[in-house]
Amino acid sequence: MEFIAQNMAPIMFASLIIFMLIGYPVAFSLAANGLLFFFIGVLLSPYSGGSINLAWPLLHALPDNFYGSRVMSNDTLLAIPFFTFMGIVLERSGMAEDLLDTIGQLFGPIRGGLAYAVIFVGALLAATTGVVAASVIAMGLISLPIMLRYGYDRRVASGVIAASGTLAQIIPPSLVLIVLADQLGRSVGDMYAGALIPGLVLTGLYTMYIVIMSIVRPKSMPALPLEARTLGHGVLSLLFAVLATVVVSYAAYRYLAPSQGQNADILGATIGVVLIYVVAIADQRLNINMMSRLAQQVIIVLIPPLALIFLVLGTIFLGIATPTEGGAMGAVGALIMAAMKGRLSLDVIKQALASTTRLSSFVLFILIGARVFSLTFYGVNGHIWVEHLLTSLPGGEVGFLIGVNILVFLLAFFLDFFELAFIIVPLLAPAADKLGIDLIWFGVLLGVNMQTSFMHPPFGFALFYLRSVAARVPYLDRLTGKQIAPVTTGQIYWGAVPFVCIQVIMIGLTIAFPQMVMHYKGTPVDPGTIDYQVPETPSLSPLGAPPADGGTAPTAPDLSQPPSFGEPPPAKPAAPASDLSQPPSFN
Repeated sequence: MEFIAQNMAPIMFASLIIFMLIGYPVAFSLAANGLLFFFIGVLLSPYSGGSINLAWPLLHALPDNFYGSRVMSNDTLLAIPFFTFMGIVLERSGMAEDLLDTIGQLFGPIRGGLAYAVIFVGALLAATTGVVAASVIAMGLISLPIMLRYGYDRRVASGVIAASGTLAQIIPPSLVLIVLADQLGRSVGDMYAGALIPGLVLTGLYTMYIVIMSIVRPKSMPALPLEARTLGHGVLSLLFAVLATVVVSYAAYRYLAPSQGQNADILGATIGVVLIYVVAIADQRLNINMMSRLAQQVIIVLIPPLALIFLVLGTIFLGIATPTEGGAMGAVGALIMAAMKGRLSLDVIKQALASTTRLSSFVLFILIGARVFSLTFYGVNGHIWVEHLLTSLPGGEVGFLIGVNILVFLLAFFLDFFELAFIIVPLLAPAADKLGIDLIWFGVLLGVNMQTSFMHPPFGFALFYLRSVAARVPYLDRLTGKQIAPVTTGQIYWGAVPFVCIQVIMIGLTIAFPQMVMHYKGTPVDPGTIDYQVPETPSLSPLGAPPADGGTAPTAPDLSQPPSFGEPPPAKPAAPASDLSQPPSFN
């Protein structure tokens, strides 16, 4: 009894792992585990030597945990349904299809052009939707048949689609970053600012891999044939349009700088982009043909999602809106974009609301189960056990980060990123804080690591999403009439392996170069460069000595008289003399 009571925390944690491996739903496994060990802990408390702090009245704290600021009244988590709704509406609006077609035409003449287009569009979808499933399914339905049609290697094609979809995990407005910020007790805006550069660097690493593969194995990713480039040529026209936009933006900035100050650069860029967008639409509608068809299409297709990104992320980074408000504006912007494309209908709104409700309920139930589990786990001093276990790892801060990332990487084979965020992160955060690790850096590092949970064979969700839309049997291509072989599950898994390795490299880069994340704090101030200016004051003379400036000492006030406020006091009438020989009169 004493051994079980004094080792309740590791037994409870191991039991939770067994519960989940058996296959019980995570939310109910957490809640059941917490309640079961609460009952056991209360009974074994006398044998624990003070290591168990559980009593029946402690259950009264559960309603406050559910309805307090941690779950039902949590404004931070309110951003999740907004961003989910925005992503699903954008998926139905056809934005991904237009982007993939246009960017594929732009990069088509070079080897691996379709792969570059998938990575670029994956990053754009990540910055507008923040939902992995929407990105992977959309690109799998649109890009995979085209890549197979023109002879792409199936492993490369499936790997780049699955990996590009997972960029929604780390590029803001990522849902996992919202959850991590909430669990770490930090600002979502700071988490977004810290994750931006690592997300762009990871996108660059994916692109570098395609560059290397196009050189080493050029036949695995051929260029788009001439007959498939329906938009024709026109890159020079596009470059000229970009140059004109830069010139107009700079001129507007110089004009607005005296009156608008720090906002002049953003306003100038907005003017330049809006102007070139209006010119491209007018050129297309009026058949002026001032631009090439390629330049027109790229400008018309790219600027609306970029404007939506600015509406969401720009307002958050500038401090104009909170993440929840930014998500609400993004949802409205997605509805407007779908309406402009003629894709907005009651059926689309119903599907988006149903999917949003399903995901939000999933997150909510996991969070409620996690609160039940943490109440008991903290009551048996589990947080102290985890803290001692992790802070005693060799290597100090670096050893802790390496050990934690190995643990999360292995758990990601079995757990979803929401489950990792709600179960593991609250246990790791106190140890990281005690070691002096910045929690925003720690959160971004865990976000990059949790991204691998979507790519792990055989349980990665991105692989499941791609498997659900990839061809399972041979089919006839609708354009060429040729029979296309199916994509096997093994090809999808092997295609994901190089990108999992790239994600592991990104984890190492984030540990080695923390400034990629720490820039969110701004430029550090050197205390040695601060110049303190103390205003001069007249010197004071010692008590009883004449003034230091040679003047005359002030005359001491006459305290026997009433104070004077600048006007002479009225004359006091003389009192009449009293005749003391007569009795006093009271009339």
